[in-house]
Amino acid sequence: MIKNYLKIAWRNLIKNKAHSFINIAGLSVGLACSLLILLWVQNELSMDQYHVNGKRLYSVYETQYVDNKVEGQYSTPGLLPEELKKQIPEIEASTGITYGEENTFQVGDKILKMNGTDAGADCFKMFSIPLLQGDVQTALNSPVSMAISRKMARAFFGSPEAAIGKTIRYDNRKNFTVTGVYEDLPSTASQKYDYLLNWYNYIEENQWAKSWGNNGPATVIMLRADANPDAVEKKIRHFLDHYNTGQKKGTFTEELGLQRFGDGYLHGNFENGKPQGGRIEYVRLFTIVAIFILLIACINFMNLTTARSVKRAREIGVRKVVGAVRSVLIKQFIGESLLVTSLAVIVALVLLTLSLPVFNQITHKEIELPFYQPLFWLKLVGITLITGLISGSYPALFLSSFNPVKVLKGTLKLDSGATMFRKGLVIFQFALSVILITATIIVSRQMAYIQSKNLGYDRENLIYIPMSGELLNKYTTFKDEASRLPGIQSVTRISNTPTNIQNWTGDVKWEGKDPNVVVQFTQVSVGYDFVKTMKLKMLEGRDFSKAFPTDSVGYLINEAALKRIKYNDPIGKPLTFWEKKGAIVGVMKDFHFTSMHEQIKPLVIRLRENEKYGNVLVKTQPGKTREALAGLETLCKEINPAFPFTYNFSDQEYEKLYQNEQIVTRLSNAFAFLAVFISCLGLLGLAMFTAEQRIKEIGIRKVLGASVSSLLTLLSLEFLVLVVIALMIALPVSWYSMSKWLQGFAYRTSMQWWMFGMAGGIIVIVAMLTVSFQAIKAALVNPIKSLRSE
Repeated sequence: MIKNYLKIAWRNLIKNKAHSFINIAGLSVGLACSLLILLWVQNELSMDQYHVNGKRLYSVYETQYVDNKVEGQYSTPGLLPEELKKQIPEIEASTGITYGEENTFQVGDKILKMNGTDAGADCFKMFSIPLLQGDVQTALNSPVSMAISRKMARAFFGSPEAAIGKTIRYDNRKNFTVTGVYEDLPSTASQKYDYLLNWYNYIEENQWAKSWGNNGPATVIMLRADANPDAVEKKIRHFLDHYNTGQKKGTFTEELGLQRFGDGYLHGNFENGKPQGGRIEYVRLFTIVAIFILLIACINFMNLTTARSVKRAREIGVRKVVGAVRSVLIKQFIGESLLVTSLAVIVALVLLTLSLPVFNQITHKEIELPFYQPLFWLKLVGITLITGLISGSYPALFLSSFNPVKVLKGTLKLDSGATMFRKGLVIFQFALSVILITATIIVSRQMAYIQSKNLGYDRENLIYIPMSGELLNKYTTFKDEASRLPGIQSVTRISNTPTNIQNWTGDVKWEGKDPNVVVQFTQVSVGYDFVKTMKLKMLEGRDFSKAFPTDSVGYLINEAALKRIKYNDPIGKPLTFWEKKGAIVGVMKDFHFTSMHEQIKPLVIRLRENEKYGNVLVKTQPGKTREALAGLETLCKEINPAFPFTYNFSDQEYEKLYQNEQIVTRLSNAFAFLAVFISCLGLLGLAMFTAEQRIKEIGIRKVLGASVSSLLTLLSLEFLVLVVIALMIALPVSWYSMSKWLQGFAYRTSMQWWMFGMAGGIIVIVAMLTVSFQAIKAALVNPIKSLRSE
């Protein structure tokens, strides 16, 4: 019997090639999209979940109550990891982790740039980082020890075995001994590093990290197996009160909290000082999109199969007459649905294999199809069964319900309930499509707004060069020589990157300041010509100048800082920063120095022409960037021969701040197009069904003199009503959901009526073109063919 069902199903597919192609194409595209999204979702959910001690690993975050605001961050004092381990018995191990940086390493004549971080001696006890060479207990336990990855060991020494015990020169100023070689981190690690320097080195090189009042690195702890995380969190909540004794209670308070380490990647945003939201929002969003696209594809199958019902009505009538019961017919049609779904899954896997490299490039992932995992095939079989049952259930129930007497007499009429159900499915399809199109338009507008908004400085033709080696000691020489190179406008320096200045302090004082109130200021150090190079606008005063020796204790502030300080005539007024008394020399117009997710904060800029870290900022002349880079590379090789020449463009680094949004934009564009494409296949199915049902009516109207245009209007108007209903449902939902999304930006574009009008217009035009094709085809049929049975 099953063999017979499959044979009949196959014959129907072959007999109706065009119908079968549309059916399988729509379903396979929907399945491919859904599987692609679900693979990405699975990858996101698996990030940082590979650690054996994952349930005991916790990140420590800090909630700050300051200046009538509540803020949260992962940055903690550099001394916190060791002190927590000493004072809290439930903490078995702890480590500080820096946020990673690129440094230069040298072995013999080989010089390479590597990305890495700093970590404590407990690192290998806590995290599942397999050591290929060395001992877990001693890999990072001395000031001159470091651990490197298999990749770095091969690059410098040829193999992990050859690397152990060898010496590596770090930034041409310090030697480290390789005491451990670990396996390259998996693709599911959120932070990848080629080397680990010990924590002693970090504390010694960053003297500010020895102060409890300064925050920077992250702190991760591992609790004992029998420890209660909630009890530990209560115990450490006011831990910093015993160390930050200089701050007055009530004006500035800090609390510590715990978050599972594996949750930080997806829940990395802070609201009211607590970790809430983050990438998890996009995971949820695209999970819903995957389900919606699969539903749209299933709805297509229902409509397209139902559209062929009249063709198979006599077959069903004959089967019922010779004894087929309804349950047998349902099984037959479900079986046909599963066959079509299985074919669609095969096509979907081919499409998935072809599109995965492009998808990985867009999402910056390393996702692979897990063909070797039995669980993957079990899930695929499950998706096939569910999709087949969902898409085939309604056609099976509908077709098996035909009355054989009416069918064989040729008087088959479909009840209004069946018609309304199919129309409801089309409305649902197009409502989802409108939501996706509207979201795509608004997300694209927000990204365009971010790209085009005046940041308060000119990020075009702005290059920054990381300072290392002799550049630190010979910066003045480099600046003088670089300024004379062709294609270069000006040169300065900055302690951070200009697109992401995050360092802050509460140690700023001025005349009239309430001593009981702590105000947070972002701070950065720069060199001469900073305002000129960045092309900042000065509201009052001037830039730092060599003509004024007192500028060594002078300060530049922005508008936001002036609003907090409240000086009426700020130039020359006293300002004390980190206990260094000085004066304000200039007030700048506010400019964006972090992403537009955040409001512009009060900023204090101090002069440090000879700071021992940071970046050189170079402004090139328009159209001469390539020439300027060639000159800078030659100059760097002369002054700093032990280090490779590296640089970054400010506008590219700015775009990295919105990497998640850019990924969402590209994916939204693709999935919105595919959703509309699949929905139009569903509309085509309903148009085919309607044309077949009204074929005799169309013939009679043509005999009575109806024109093709009038028939086209008659057939199209019904579908236009469905699209309009879909718009009425979708537009309010789109407005609400996108307004919530835009609230995540402190600076955002406004939602305007034309955005929703454009989405509606696109859907109406595409839908009408789809319907018109089938309507014209039906209207052009010779009435003799449609009426010859009468």
